[in-house]
Amino acid sequence: MTLFLKVTLLIIGLVVLQTSVLPQYIISLYKPDLLLILMVFLALRTPLSTSLPAAYCLGLLKDCVSGLYLGLNAFSFIIVYLALKLLSDRLYVQNSILLVLTVTISTAAVMLINLMLLSIFSQASGLMSSLLTAIVPHLLTNAFVASLVAAIPEEYLVKAVR
Repeated sequence: MTLFLKVTLLIIGLVVLQTSVLPQYIISLYKPDLLLILMVFLALRTPLSTSLPAAYCLGLLKDCVSGLYLGLNAFSFIIVYLALKLLSDRLYVQNSILLVLTVTISTAAVMLINLMLLSIFSQASGLMSSLLTAIVPHLLTNAFVASLVAAIPEEYLVKAVR
């Protein structure tokens, strides 16, 4: 029960940080996607039985607080999670450079999946131009935050997740 409480408090803290605190101090292009970084960490270092529902719930939570289409981020999180889970068995997942690289690739993949789904199911115009202006700052910001997470000693991260 204490593990569930710790993880719930961690997720609530990340959501409050991402939606309330960071927008006050950071321009929206440079705001990190903390829930995506957590999902990548879970995909690389936790078992499938617990992290698959967590990845879906993190995407759904991001949909709920972002105000976009419900299920858009949940679907893209699941697709990226499954790709990472297939690769995580073949990789040395304790490597900090790998975390930064996978967060960067996952950020680009989520943005491209969202773009593809929005272009198929939405009538919005200017999607490609908004993606091209936002992709580089978003990739760099998520990579920087992932490098900060990778700098945290391993025993603290394992205690928080397990």
